[in-house]
Amino acid sequence: MASSLVPNTLIGARYRLERRLGQGGMAEVWLASDISLSRKVAVKMMKTQHNNDPVVVERFRREAQAVGNLSHPNIVTVYDVVENDGQQAVIMEYVEGMTLREVLDQKTRISPSLTIHIGMAIASALDAAHDSGIVHRDIKPGNILLTPAGRVMLADFGIAKAVNTTESDLTNQNIMMGTAKYLSPEQVRGKPLDGRADIYSLGLVLYECLVGRVPFIGESDVDTALARVQREPTNLLKKRPNLPPALANFIHLMLQRDPSRRPDTGLHVYEMLHRIREAGVDGTPTGLTPARGQGGFGGSHPISPISGSDRPVIPGEATISNPVTRGDSTPTQLAPRRFSVAPSTMLAAAMVLIVALAGFLTWRSITSDTTIAPGEVVVETSPALAVAPAGPVIITRALSFDPNGDDGMENDDLLPFLLDGSPRTQWRTVCYGDKFFGSKGGVGVVLELSTPAAGTLMVNPQTKPWGIEVYAASDVVPATLDQWGPRVAKNYGTEVGATTFVVADPAKYLLVWFREAGVSSACSTKNPFQGVLAGAAFTASLAAP
Repeated sequence: MASSLVPNTLIGARYRLERRLGQGGMAEVWLASDISLSRKVAVKMMKTQHNNDPVVVERFRREAQAVGNLSHPNIVTVYDVVENDGQQAVIMEYVEGMTLREVLDQKTRISPSLTIHIGMAIASALDAAHDSGIVHRDIKPGNILLTPAGRVMLADFGIAKAVNTTESDLTNQNIMMGTAKYLSPEQVRGKPLDGRADIYSLGLVLYECLVGRVPFIGESDVDTALARVQREPTNLLKKRPNLPPALANFIHLMLQRDPSRRPDTGLHVYEMLHRIREAGVDGTPTGLTPARGQGGFGGSHPISPISGSDRPVIPGEATISNPVTRGDSTPTQLAPRRFSVAPSTMLAAAMVLIVALAGFLTWRSITSDTTIAPGEVVVETSPALAVAPAGPVIITRALSFDPNGDDGMENDDLLPFLLDGSPRTQWRTVCYGDKFFGSKGGVGVVLELSTPAAGTLMVNPQTKPWGIEVYAASDVVPATLDQWGPRVAKNYGTEVGATTFVVADPAKYLLVWFREAGVSSACSTKNPFQGVLAGAAFTASLAAP
């Protein structure tokens, strides 16, 4: 059935529709402008054919009520509920992003470290929901959302159910609610549910992230659902032998058929994944675990509950590079290995830094435990689309620079941690046997500024001793170190902590080049040296344009 909605329709005398982002059987989701607060929102509008269906209308009401009572950085926030010509609409946070389903459809499987990030964020969201007496009942990749900065969000509480409630379930007793591939055994059996049902479903999602498919697939949805009641999943280590055994074992613990044998809370899942990460995934311990409630990548982030055609770069072990259509219908190609933050995010982060610098010229957002809470995120897909933000000049994106390496990249999946404002997250080089990086002579990171500027660059090395040189370029990122020209600054330190470099002439791109790396506890005794940065920030001088 064609949509009855058209662009420029005003919903609730406040929300002006711009374009449709997606639709399901019950509703369609639009990007809209909140004309009262001048911000983008997502409008989930019930389809007209359901206007007279009291069950559908009640589900809409309950979804808004369930999420409206939750306040958590990993749960999409509901702003408002309105009615338009008999159609119910839920007004929610919006940001361009991708669902985990879209990521897995493109990449099949993802790295253990990214899987753990996602698992921790959703576990934290579930802990908050369960604490409020709400079981989601539909945990699946399509309801897990990723922002360009790597935030992880849980969406779609449309079939969520409050435990210990006298309200009707709005279903027949023998109807299984949820998506067949991700149902818990107790959902399949129609048994009473608590939060452990969501934990089982999250275990299936993490299994799929690592293997590329869920462990139970039958000829029909019923066969798929019944399979998990009758048998245990295939051992993860048989499907992906190089996984950390602790991670595989814990996911199988989440997938126990008996709920009493699973982790009993989202907090338990979060804490166990935290320990597994700290023990080491993807070859070495990372030390990258964010604080509980800070999201998979260090903070809350709004995202559209149904992502549109715009597809941002998602941090992982490889770039998602595919043709997309932006709002103006102009096909573009994502710039590989780049992570961008929207002007509103840049401004918020920069203001935090300016306040810190005004007092004692230090780096509060990196050296304190405060995480910057960014706003809307977009992806800048080419230099032609990059727009200088109003206000302070800050770093908008980062890419690794390893011109003498085999593949020219160095731990690209960790790049977002340079810009997330959290001192607990870090970008690291791989481990080296020579503190001067052997035949490479160095490795580094390129930082792009929102507009060319002179000023002070701050970075936060976390191994000692360290040697860092800074190079600058105005137009393009040079392909080799020699093409950068003379260095503009250098420093050597015997202690960890924030250090500054003066960039005297305006530049668009800054190369932070490790000449010497310190000993890292995350590395082996054979290859003990690693360059580590806990963050980067830039403050323009008064003379900057």
